[in-house]
Amino acid sequence: MTVSIFGIRHHGVGSARSLVRSLQQFQPDIILIEGPPDANDILPLAAHPEMKPPIALLVYVPGDSASLVDAVYYPFAEFSPEWQAMRYGLARQIPVRFADLPQAYRLCREEELEGTVTPSPLRRDPLGELAAAAGYSDGERWWEHMVEQRRESADLFAAILEAMAALRQALAEEGEEIDPLDARREAYLRQSIRQAQKEGFDRIAVVCGAWHAPALSQMPSASQDKAILAGLSKVRVKATWIPWTYGRLAAGSGYGAGVASPGWYRHLWEGGMGRWGDGDGIEGKNPLIHEADIAIRWMSRVAQLLREEGWDASSAQVIEAVRLAEALAALRDRSLPGLEELNEATQTVMCFGSDVPMRLIRDQLIVGDRLGSVPASTPKVPLDEDIQRWQKRLRLKPEPTERLVMLDLRKEKDKDRSHFLHRLSLLGIPWGKRQPVRGLGTFKETWQLRWKPEFAVAILEAAPWGNTLLAAATAYTRHRVEAASALPDLTALLDRSLLAELPDAIAPLMDRIDEIAALTSDVAHLMAALPPLANILRYGNVRQTDTTSVRHVVDGLVVRSCIGFPQVCYFVNEEVAADLLGKMVAFDRALSLLQNPQHGESWQETLHKLVETPGINGLLAGGSCRLLLDRQCFDPPEASRRMGLALSLASEPLEAAAWVEGF
Repeated sequence: MTVSIFGIRHHGVGSARSLVRSLQQFQPDIILIEGPPDANDILPLAAHPEMKPPIALLVYVPGDSASLVDAVYYPFAEFSPEWQAMRYGLARQIPVRFADLPQAYRLCREEELEGTVTPSPLRRDPLGELAAAAGYSDGERWWEHMVEQRRESADLFAAILEAMAALRQALAEEGEEIDPLDARREAYLRQSIRQAQKEGFDRIAVVCGAWHAPALSQMPSASQDKAILAGLSKVRVKATWIPWTYGRLAAGSGYGAGVASPGWYRHLWEGGMGRWGDGDGIEGKNPLIHEADIAIRWMSRVAQLLREEGWDASSAQVIEAVRLAEALAALRDRSLPGLEELNEATQTVMCFGSDVPMRLIRDQLIVGDRLGSVPASTPKVPLDEDIQRWQKRLRLKPEPTERLVMLDLRKEKDKDRSHFLHRLSLLGIPWGKRQPVRGLGTFKETWQLRWKPEFAVAILEAAPWGNTLLAAATAYTRHRVEAASALPDLTALLDRSLLAELPDAIAPLMDRIDEIAALTSDVAHLMAALPPLANILRYGNVRQTDTTSVRHVVDGLVVRSCIGFPQVCYFVNEEVAADLLGKMVAFDRALSLLQNPQHGESWQETLHKLVETPGINGLLAGGSCRLLLDRQCFDPPEASRRMGLALSLASEPLEAAAWVEGF
């Protein structure tokens, strides 16, 4: 019985290439992979022809209490060693299993599984110690040059195992305790190996992070591992595959085991480093491209991108940039130029030293905007299925890049698109963001769309509210209505609910607004509640919205605000006055939208009181005078006379300055 441990770097191109070659030589009869056993049932979907990386395994706790902290992602790209191990085994009908500590334990009692030991510098950056010994200043760069760019894979994993064993031994000699979570994970991995041996498998391949490899090569007794795992509770979890993006895979996006340049890694994988040479047709094999051509092909892609964006990039510049990159690599004693050399050559030759085009190259090529896809047969919650049906029906394809969509609400399909995007937004899935619309028409909407992988978790969180988007948005809105107590929040929610076309949520909202408005003595809150309602009355006719109940509430708000506003403007400090001025201006604009003569007269009487009554803050008095001028209640000479009085020698300088600022 032979167990072969392959310590890899997550998302490492060189690790993936060497792993596949080693698997071909080892010929395993089972492959165990560091990953969540909770997802073993859906692991065979990795071989589905519609599964296009980057993708991620999502393991989550279902139910009403689920949240972002109750979900874990396991991303994979085509160049990830674990992904290639899965594809290798599934293509040959070799059993493939995840063998790490299940998330059913980790999500249940995360606080007990997290490490409580303060790590030493050696534990925080083990590669940095090896890099320093080899004369490198950075551990990642050392690993890149010594492992990922290594051409020969013979004995590579034995060397990695020896290096990691030496590091762990050094930690033990320093007296540092092993991280409790690592101890449990490694114990479970060993138990998985024992289970495979018990089932009669003779050639067991174990693919795990390089750090864990030594702990799996020397097996303690089974009873010791059972003791480490004793007492752990479980929680019910579910798993599914979701699309991922290179932007999320990049280290800068927050995923700890990510890579800073996934677009570059994909280029390496497709350009020769991923060639297997066995003719089995699995991705990464391109016999027409040689590794020496990688720099040429990369610079050609850079030039093409720059030309598309309006920058000059000639063939001569491509040639010179490749030559410079190769010369830099030779000076640094490297056989081929890496991304560092290519970037330096690009900035020097093709960007003339500028950082601006380099940012474009980083976003579009080095990181990339690739979005993966999963098969239709992938397990989904009913809400997710309904959202995808609407996406297809409305021809709104989820894409990782930003794009603007103009909607004409007079068209039925565009109106449905607007309802769809507003409902998603209410559920906390901001796929689209409203943009300002130029022009005076009320029938247009502009949305900026950008799909993000984390929306998959937001959909799971919203799933308990309903099986369809309409049902979930309605139920969640009614829940928010019951919890809300501030009038401006309720009116803003009413505005969004009407835009989302949630008829079953409107009546409870109006009842709640009536109730809160009757009990509210805060005039500022009453005034802040008007603008959203005014928008509903002014623009509701485009969507054929019934605004009768809204008009009743608006009438009451206007009357109470006009009566009570002067009382709150006496002897207030500058901060409060500035806040009241903003509400006053917004209230005035809302009344202009309503075009109700009776409301206009009531508001003008209120403004007259503010400019005539002593003791009103100068900021508010000046603002009232300006609003009366704009409403043509004051002619310019009258406004000039009042400004002269406010700026006379009898006025306090600060009060006069506030009056001018308000005006």
